[in-house]
Amino acid sequence: MTLAEKIKQAPKALLHDHLDGGVRPQTILEIADEVGYAALPASDAESLGTWFLESADSGSLERYLKTFDHTLAVMQTTEGLRRVARECVLDLAEDGVVYAESRYAPEQHLEAGLQLEDVIEAVNAGFREGEGLAAEVGHPIRVTALLTAMRHAAKSTEIAELAVRYRDEGVAGFDIAGAEAGFPPTRHLDAFEYLRRENAHFTIHAGEAFGLPSIWEAIQWCGADRLGHGVRIVDDIMVRDRAFGDDVAAAIAAEPGEVHLGRLAAYVRDMRIPLEMCPSSNVQTGAADSVALHPISLLKRLRFRVTVNTDNRLMSGTSMSREMGLLVGEAGWTLEDLRWVTINAMKSAFIPFDERLAIIEEVVKPGYAKLLD
Repeated sequence: MTLAEKIKQAPKALLHDHLDGGVRPQTILEIADEVGYAALPASDAESLGTWFLESADSGSLERYLKTFDHTLAVMQTTEGLRRVARECVLDLAEDGVVYAESRYAPEQHLEAGLQLEDVIEAVNAGFREGEGLAAEVGHPIRVTALLTAMRHAAKSTEIAELAVRYRDEGVAGFDIAGAEAGFPPTRHLDAFEYLRRENAHFTIHAGEAFGLPSIWEAIQWCGADRLGHGVRIVDDIMVRDRAFGDDVAAAIAAEPGEVHLGRLAAYVRDMRIPLEMCPSSNVQTGAADSVALHPISLLKRLRFRVTVNTDNRLMSGTSMSREMGLLVGEAGWTLEDLRWVTINAMKSAFIPFDERLAIIEEVVKPGYAKLLD
């Protein structure tokens, strides 16, 4: 097998993937026709896919955010949500993903009259259908949901309560997303305190567009189990007595002995707080200059608990195989590195310990052993 074929076959674990950021272009076209949505910027799947990718690459935040208007527009009915969820599972399974947590904000799917519970139950049904179909074609996968609350809105406690209510029916945890600047996670303390009282898991988008204060609040005030992105933790790392950003290329190549961690970075590493890193997405949003210069490589060498993720597969034109291939091709990663971050992801998943361990020991390790022979 070629290296690309090995990467495709490698068992993968995905913790940070947005359901509304991974819809198939053809599906968008077909559901739009069914529901009478006429505002799409293209009328064929190839052109529409190109439009999404170019919009995400444009450097315009307004244009980037507009892309989600179109995906959300076709996710307002029970049938549409089930289809998108089912196809998400099938696409991930075909790419070699064996475990995934797919996140979405139920409050963004109410425009056609659905209730929050209707949204959750439709997505759960689609995930179960997808799992069954994937298993039939020899690509077994487990997919759980993360319920997201929008950080600029006021439904976080209600969404958190639903995450707890449905946690035995395929919902693994809770998340907040949206603009970081001006909307700190501490605005949602009631939701996080409730989740902690209920022994529930949650992650927080932090340290992507905003810096260390966002990460500090997510961990020390809110008690996040994981950090969504967390790439800006490098702002608390000095390399040869210089800030990481002063010479990124030199910093990426630095050896651990040349690196000094600040108090927050050291705490994140010491406590093994998982970082849900999304290389291509971070390049698009300006959080990293390139995959070759993405902080994930230094953080890997420093043994932070880094994981590799897709974020928005449609907007980034990506997949887990592509993200891993870019890290190998542009950042010098090896199959052993990919195995390590996959095990990191499974250790950090929001499912019970014995279930995580079973996937690691029975799927991930044997799968990589065959590829590394």
